[in-house]
Amino acid sequence: MAEFTGERVIPGEVDVDLLNEHLARYTFAARLARGKRVLDAGCGAGYGSAELAQAADFVAGADRAREAIDFAHANYRLPNLTFEQASCTALPHAGGRFDLVVAFEVIEHLENWRDFLLEARRVMTAGGQFIVSTPNKLYYTESRGPTGANPFHEHEFDFEEFRGELKSVFPYVTLFLENHVEGVTFQPHESGNTVEVRVDAGEPAPDESHFFVAVCAHRPQIGTPTFVYVPRVANVLRERERHIAKLEGEITAKNEWLAQAQREHQDLLEKFRGQKEALERSNRWARKTTEELETAQARIDELQQEMAREQEAARQMAEGFTAKVEELEEDVRNKTKWALDVEASLTADVKKQTADLVRAVEALHRTEKDLDERTAWALRLQEEARQLSEQLALIRASRWIRLGQKVGLGPALPLG
Repeated sequence: MAEFTGERVIPGEVDVDLLNEHLARYTFAARLARGKRVLDAGCGAGYGSAELAQAADFVAGADRAREAIDFAHANYRLPNLTFEQASCTALPHAGGRFDLVVAFEVIEHLENWRDFLLEARRVMTAGGQFIVSTPNKLYYTESRGPTGANPFHEHEFDFEEFRGELKSVFPYVTLFLENHVEGVTFQPHESGNTVEVRVDAGEPAPDESHFFVAVCAHRPQIGTPTFVYVPRVANVLRERERHIAKLEGEITAKNEWLAQAQREHQDLLEKFRGQKEALERSNRWARKTTEELETAQARIDELQQEMAREQEAARQMAEGFTAKVEELEEDVRNKTKWALDVEASLTADVKKQTADLVRAVEALHRTEKDLDERTAWALRLQEEARQLSEQLALIRASRWIRLGQKVGLGPALPLG
């Protein structure tokens, strides 16, 4: 189903009065379509093309809207009727292809409407005709009142502008004034073959007309009869009664819908208030949690800084202890080596100098004395090493050192 926007007329989706205004134009054109090749430019839903196909030899409907063409294909199938998606300003046809081109309520929708007039002239045969309609700008603006300009229209015409633009492209232009008027019919109960119509004479008033319909041609045209279209649903009073009843039903349904909508709105309002209160509670909890997290984070930062300071102090102390131990170990190695060297020297002297035994004994006494002194010195070193070990044990037992080792921070201390 094609969407009704208020501009594209779809039978069954619009008011019958609006539909009849459009059908009247196609019945007006059908009189000039007999046995001809016809182009319906801006064909919309395709109902008008089907009307023209009743009299024409061939009809091509063209519209740029894909959904309109799909609707036309689905609903109007005749052997001499085809539909195509195409722009009115770039028609996909060779020059001189059509005897009749119609474009009803199209030109006001086009931004490049002058290009469209040139395209219509191009695809017409030398003896062809172009029928084009548009709403009267003066009447249309007044009838719309406070609703403002039609958003679907690019350019609207008054009578003089419309006639002038058409005459700039086509040498011969005959203009008709279309109005939706009331009339009274006397129709025999049994259908007859003749129709008599009387239209009271009156001065044509273009500025007061609803629509302008122009028949344009390259050659002079003969005859400009008044055309009257009486639709099947022409019993105006009966149709109005039905329309009023339909409107009253729609008003009742809308009132019921409005009441239901108000109830639903009240329910939604209550739910919104409850959700708002829950959201406010959640926001208060979130703010309190954020404050607690910020306090905890500040304490963590403070503890991390304190631990970093203690780790640095422990590292420096450990480095000092390590250097002192290495120094003591080197001193012990040197003194041990010296003692070994002295012992070796004494042993060599005893073997080589048996004669100097007395001197050797005296030297031995001196050596023993030295050894006693160095032994005392070594004991002092051992005592110092013991004290250093105890200090190192205290460092290992430190709560911060153990914490640093668990998280992989601080110096790697020997385990003892």
